Amino acid sequence: MKVIDRFGYYLGGFSVGLIFLGFVFSGKKTSCNYGPSARVKNNLLQKKIAFPPSDNNKIFLSDSLVRSLINAGVINFSKSNTKKDSCRTYFIDLDLENNFYLEIANCPKTIKIIDFKLH
Repeated sequence: MKVIDRFGYYLGGFSVGLIFLGFVFSGKKTSCNYGPSARVKNNLLQKKIAFPPSDNNKIFLSDSLVRSLINAGVINFSKSNTKKDSCRTYFIDLDLENNFYLEIANCPKTIKIIDFKLH
């Protein structure tokens, strides 16, 4: 069998496999989060957010604002407590220069906001 024929069979099988995978994974919530920060952010964004009691000195937090802050922030694993069994706490740096942060407890079904500094 010639090399050209082998190459043609390979490309034909590869394209059929890609089409098959496209049909299998279409419409499903699949993601490829390989880094630890991306996996934690994905986990946090899929849960319901529980807000702390309102304090007059603090800015009002909404669900969409917290989700956008989680997306924009960088998870600081050195300040986070990931060894807990129940609710692990994550420290999300929002602006490294001005020391803006968001501290979140990641419980099995909800996210609890522990502390934040936005201004």
